[in-house]
Amino acid sequence: MTEALLVGLVVAVVWFLEKMGGTPMVNRPIIISTLIGLVLGDLKTGLMIGASLELVFMGAIQVGAAVPPDVLVGASLGTAFAIMTGQGAEIALTLALPIAILAQSLKVIIFIVRSWFMNFAVSLAEDANVKGMFALNMFGLLLQCLMYFIVVFVAVLFGSNAVEAFVNNIPEIIMNGLQVAGNLLPAVGFALLLQPMMTNKNILYFILGFIMISYGKLPIIAVTIIGVVIAFIIVFEIGSGPKAVAAVNDGDQELEDLFDE
Repeated sequence: MTEALLVGLVVAVVWFLEKMGGTPMVNRPIIISTLIGLVLGDLKTGLMIGASLELVFMGAIQVGAAVPPDVLVGASLGTAFAIMTGQGAEIALTLALPIAILAQSLKVIIFIVRSWFMNFAVSLAEDANVKGMFALNMFGLLLQCLMYFIVVFVAVLFGSNAVEAFVNNIPEIIMNGLQVAGNLLPAVGFALLLQPMMTNKNILYFILGFIMISYGKLPIIAVTIIGVVIAFIIVFEIGSGPKAVAAVNDGDQELEDLFDE
């Protein structure tokens, strides 16, 4: 009961801070999993799970009306179940993604409920009722915080024993398969992130990074530093050359001609 209450409160408070703070990204797995580990008494495991889940959900960011898998619920419940069952990051990686996809549907339901108040919001705006608009916005935020609390609280309270029993009865060969699948999920997360970014112009940087890791055996930190240096050279050295300046000037001239017409 206490564990379910703590996990539910953490999730609700994190979502409240995420929206009231102007989206400071405190709902990312690296933050929420660490906090879940802290309240459940296993900070180290929470931090390790958060780092692993961050790689999986790196590209899961809500843009406009698009609703990606719910990272907050997936990471929090995946971390909670992993710590409570004592199975570690492998179980968290396996459980987090399906939980996040299920919570995605719940978020859509909340969005539908909140849309019922749009006409009321329009009437408040027409009357210049700023306090009423603020109260309505706070009501929508608190409604979603309540949804997060209830979902996580109920899942941990009634689902932890079921998950623990289920995990303990999984054959060893399947557990090994889940561990392998969990190790592959970060690569899937990076692939989803790279899919909209990869072009003919930047694929060479991807190949360069692959060569440095696979053949050069360089650590991640070294590859990251090299990437930062290359980005700095491209943006501030090559990007500020005569050709780049001429291209910018040509673009500005085209815009001026367009407005002159």
